[in-house]
Amino acid sequence: MKKKYTSIITCMLALFGLTIINAQDWADLKHFEQANATVHEMQNNKDRVVFMGNSITIGWLNKRPEFFNGKPYINRGISGQTTPQMLIRFRQDVIELNPKVVTILAGTNDIAGNTGPSTLKMIMNNLKSMAELAAANEIKVILSSTLPVYDYPWKPGIEPSGKIIELNKMIKAYAHANGHIYLDYFSAMVDERQGLPKKYAKDEVHPTIEGYKVMEPLVEAAITAALNH
Repeated sequence: MKKKYTSIITCMLALFGLTIINAQDWADLKHFEQANATVHEMQNNKDRVVFMGNSITIGWLNKRPEFFNGKPYINRGISGQTTPQMLIRFRQDVIELNPKVVTILAGTNDIAGNTGPSTLKMIMNNLKSMAELAAANEIKVILSSTLPVYDYPWKPGIEPSGKIIELNKMIKAYAHANGHIYLDYFSAMVDERQGLPKKYAKDEVHPTIEGYKVMEPLVEAAITAALNH
């Protein structure tokens, strides 16, 4: 019986230790460690583009891998992430990959409060810092509008649509004032409720294949503009 209790306690301590380790890697810096090492081994970075974002970005690769195949596109989206987490990993997951362009799609999880309360100013400060880091390393910047959301399934009732509209105005103004490309997904996808219709996102947050098909020509046009800027 003593051995049984010892075994249970050992397992509990191991799980507790693992939880602490995972909690310490708040920005999930280990997530793309091996993938980034592979990128470093690639010699040709001609027109390389890094897609920085959250579940909307990584979902793009999962649902529409053919969009990325054969192109110098690197997807660095992590589900659930907010702008402070992206900022922490920006150097290793963007700058050190030596791209010509970075496209940043972020902000909705901040508004949802995924890592705690966040003001629009806080979100913009993080976006500005990522843009400044990129520009300082001669990487062209595409700042994407946040996609429309009427309500978050995991955080109902916080009425995000108005905040998203205001955030997008701030992103657009900053992009234009600093010579970056502003990528407007919002206008092409929004419905009459200022949300995302089910044909573009079944849960009204994460794009369907049809949603990504709307986004793809828009981002490609923005990439072309950035490369020629």
